[in-house]
Amino acid sequence: MKITTWNVNGYRAILRKEALNWVPEVDPDVLCLQEIKAKPEQLSDEEMNIEGFSGVWNPAERPGYSGVVTFHKHQPLDVEKGIGVEKFDIEGRVIRTQFEDFYLYNIYFPNGGQENKRVSYKLEFYEKLLEICDKLHTGGENIIITGDFNTAHNEIDLANPKSNEKNTGFLPEERAWIDKYLDHQFVDAFRELYPEREKYTWWTYRFNSRARDVGWRLDYFLVSKPLMERVDDVVIHGNIMGSDHCPVSLILRS
Repeated sequence: MKITTWNVNGYRAILRKEALNWVPEVDPDVLCLQEIKAKPEQLSDEEMNIEGFSGVWNPAERPGYSGVVTFHKHQPLDVEKGIGVEKFDIEGRVIRTQFEDFYLYNIYFPNGGQENKRVSYKLEFYEKLLEICDKLHTGGENIIITGDFNTAHNEIDLANPKSNEKNTGFLPEERAWIDKYLDHQFVDAFRELYPEREKYTWWTYRFNSRARDVGWRLDYFLVSKPLMERVDDVVIHGNIMGSDHCPVSLILRS
């Protein structure tokens, strides 16, 4: 099974750029998109659909903001939107799909905001989600969390760690939550497979950063420890353009 995640920074924008043309070649079974910035009523039936997939949409209430969509080739057992907390759920940040042997979370984690004003909101989101995951783990369930975490975990995960120590996305209190997830039965699948590889998934549009590969690794697959033995690879598709992020794929044996 292949699961691909991508923060598209505007679903309508990538349609205009024909930036989903790579999907048949990569051939994911599940495609998780974040920051879609669109509601279904703003799209035609053709725009809402990708050939061979069914889609589950969870847009933000606020127009042109946030939102996630999960496209899947095979019908999941169950679908749930949000995490049951209104101040998070109105922003359309979460879709959970249940498959036979794991739950898949497609998440657009909050950004800390200008002048770090939303950092506390962001950390509350991390905390609430982990509470839910802890209950699932206690019940013997396996989980995959994917999406834009809006946090680079360690210095290896961004090009300029020293100059970003006081910026959201690399604050100690944000990074500590990634540590906490790893302490709660999760594994960062890419870093587990490639402990010393410097690869990024997001580049600012400024300063010609992508061409210079001055980026951050913000897009992750956290998998429950028992699932890690089934992970064949995590592929960062740095050559796929269309957004300030690039897609990332998890390849999971049946």
